[in-house]
Amino acid sequence: MSLREERKQQSHQAIIDAALVLSSRGRAFSNISLRELSREVGLVPTAFYRHFKDMQQLGTELLDQVALKLKSVLNQLVDAYLHQVHSDSEASITLFFQAVEEHPEPWLFFATERWGGSDFLRSSIERELQYWVSDLVDELENLYAAQGIEQPQHLKLLIQMLVDLSLNWAMGWMNIQGLADANLRQIRAAEFKTQTVIQMQLLFQGIHA
Repeated sequence: MSLREERKQQSHQAIIDAALVLSSRGRAFSNISLRELSREVGLVPTAFYRHFKDMQQLGTELLDQVALKLKSVLNQLVDAYLHQVHSDSEASITLFFQAVEEHPEPWLFFATERWGGSDFLRSSIERELQYWVSDLVDELENLYAAQGIEQPQHLKLLIQMLVDLSLNWAMGWMNIQGLADANLRQIRAAEFKTQTVIQMQLLFQGIHA
């Protein structure tokens, strides 16, 4: 790759990153202006069109990157739980919350755009969620078939619940981390983690009922 191509790629990614940063400040993607985005990156507005046809293309690429990151964290959560002793499920939840805390921006973007964003992002997010569910079902169906689960629809419902819960857990954890009172934050975090561990245990054990 030439130096010119490398710089163009860096600028391309910088625009995507800037959109994610602006979104993490509580802005809906549809309310982010091209001028505001260009100012965040340090480019003139016309430079945007060297990288993207329009804001919708930017939103699509941003969602693709965000979805990959969140799916990776979710897969790690499931893998950690299933391949550890279930009594140690707190460890997998702790790793999940650490990942959320280290990189909260993708979760904020996903949650904001899922419920209050533009039509094209909402529909795209719902498609991504269905991909997540299908991929996890494919990964887990052999395991649960070996354990006597004879109704694949039950596994799909389980995974759908896990995906929705994971998004709620991430948002709840970020809200707690934003509390100004350190003592209250510590208390709420411990309570929330305990509640989350129980929910996850019930979710996976319930399929065997």
